[in-house]
Amino acid sequence: MAMRKIPAPKPNPETQAFWDAAAQGRFLIRRCTACGKAHWYPRKACPFCWGEKTEWVEASGRGTIYSYSVMRRAAEPYVVAYVTLAEGPTMLTNLVDCDFDALAIGQEVRLKFSPSEAGPPVPTFTIAES
Repeated sequence: MAMRKIPAPKPNPETQAFWDAAAQGRFLIRRCTACGKAHWYPRKACPFCWGEKTEWVEASGRGTIYSYSVMRRAAEPYVVAYVTLAEGPTMLTNLVDCDFDALAIGQEVRLKFSPSEAGPPVPTFTIAES
């Protein structure tokens, strides 16, 4: 099955470091230095305590499926999912290179950067090997 083309991301000043790291194969998230919580989508202000001191940290790339939906009517079927990262945040992403019929909530996944149409690679996830 051919993989669908993922639209190119549009970096902005707040997310440029994330996309630069992605181009190097590194997965960064933001962590608040005041409350200690990690968050996704990368932004300078903490969504938990509204602190303005956050830092980039490298994430493990491990997570579990929180929820998912298989888009079967698309020209090239794909999966949209919420993945809860090992570091705590839940992110919207795609699941790739897996049997769509064998997916299950709570299943362990690992990061896989997928190419975008014309830009840096995009974080997607695939089933983690046991």
